[in-house]
Amino acid sequence: MDLRIREGGSDDVPAILALLDGAVEWLVAVGRTRQWGTRPWSASENAVRTVTGYAATGTPYLAELDGVPVGTLTLTDGPGPYLAAAAEPERYVHLLAADHRHAGHGIGAALLAHAARETRRAGVGLLRVDCYAGDDGKLVAFYERNGFERTEAFTVGEDRWPGQVLARRV
Repeated sequence: MDLRIREGGSDDVPAILALLDGAVEWLVAVGRTRQWGTRPWSASENAVRTVTGYAATGTPYLAELDGVPVGTLTLTDGPGPYLAAAAEPERYVHLLAADHRHAGHGIGAALLAHAARETRRAGVGLLRVDCYAGDDGKLVAFYERNGFERTEAFTVGEDRWPGQVLARRV
């Protein structure tokens, strides 16, 4: 597998949305509807605005196989509006998704390793992410396997969506 990770931009929003839509489709198929719901990201005006905003203010990265996007994440200087920024400079991972047709090939791990390298290259020592912490905890465990440690649990919204912030020193 010849995985290439490239820096993206606002022109990549449709590809990012397609990867997020694929992730929702897979999550629904395996019964994990609480993580990202059942509606494709591309069908939600708010979700499209979120992706477009992060692409404009942060740096999206796309993992590609033979020029075809198979994974994505975006790095910004801080978390979403539902969390406080760190007390030091940080980079924050948003919108990590990988095409599940390529599950087991380490696409998500490669993107996180790339994010750590980019964070270090920027002279920043802290990389953080937050994720869904419900169901069986597999997503939190994925980040822990990739060098992150739990820092704070949180809930968001009326439905009390369970989240976990994780951090990694780079």
